[in-house]
Amino acid sequence: MLQFTLRRRKAKECPLPLPSFVFAIMLATLLGALTHTLVGGDARRLAILLMAGWIGFALGQVIGAAFQVEFGNVGTLRLVPAILSAFIALTFASLLTSGTRPRRMN
Repeated sequence: MLQFTLRRRKAKECPLPLPSFVFAIMLATLLGALTHTLVGGDARRLAILLMAGWIGFALGQVIGAAFQVEFGNVGTLRLVPAILSAFIALTFASLLTSGTRPRRMN
């Protein structure tokens, strides 16, 4: 029979401290808002681009931690893979939302 054990993290083992987390959210939001400023669109597109920036930044952070990228770190935050991944996600999201939508019949 399989047994699962839960291991509690010690305070020193925290993968991303609160100040780094807040800084990451601010950078990801800035990237999403800047992309929206460059490509334009409505509030729906802004929301999609913000979510794509957050998700892409988080995935880049996880990938950078998994591959132990040590270039361009700010504390525990791996900026280079996080920003690259956010740009990829934002490009993908902006391409998906750039199509013309059919007009509504009044």
